[in-house]
Formats: sequence, structure tokens, C-alpha cells
Amino acid sequence: MPRIKRGVTTRQKHKRLLDQAKGYRGRRKNTIRIARQAVEKAGQYAYRDRKIKKRNFRALWIQRINAAVRAEGLTYSQFMHGVKLAGIELDRKVMADLAMNEGAAFTAIIKQAKDALPA
Repeated sequence: MPRIKRGVTTRQKHKRLLDQAKGYRGRRKNTIRIARQAVEKAGQYAYRDRKIKKRNFRALWIQRINAAVRAEGLTYSQFMHGVKLAGIELDRKVMADLAMNEGAAFTAIIKQAKDALPA
């Protein structure tokens, strides 16, 4: 049985790995063993932080809505309760955008939510 020479495939794997490690500092960018560890850890961070990013944006939207609503004399929780009672089906992302860019439209939503709240 002939001997299989693996130089080409190994070089391709190493090249792909070092391309992924491009921009890293020190030996992390040019030593295969250390670059492999760095790329693997970077992938773990990326996977984790894709989920954290969603949490952070939701928190940002809530803060923006809360700031706009408090200027009108409501709290965030009262506003969200009023929105549910009024049957307004806008998510927090859209409401935060309205609060930032379309003040008049968001004020109309706040008025509807206030009217829907029990006295």
C-alpha cells in the first residue's frame, strides 16, 4: 500500500486557521497550536455574546421607552400595562425607535395607553 503524504491538506488546514487568527497579537497570530486555542476561544466568546447582545439591546430599548414615558408622567410598567390593555401590538424595538425619532407619534401612543388604564 502506498504511503499517503499529508502535507497539502495539513498546510490548507493551518492556513485556514491562521487566516481566522489574523489581527491577533503575539504568537496567537502565527503559531499553529496557540492560534488554534485563540480561535476556539474567540468562537466561544462570539457564541456567548450573540445571546448577550440581544439582552443588551432589549435593556436599551426599555431605557429609551422609560425615559420618554416618564416625561409624560407615567412609569414604564404602567405604560406597558396600558399598551396591553389598549391592544397596541408594537414591540419594544419599534416603540424605542418611535420615542427617539418620532416624538409626536409616540406621544399619541402614550395618550392611548393612558386612556386604556383604569382610573
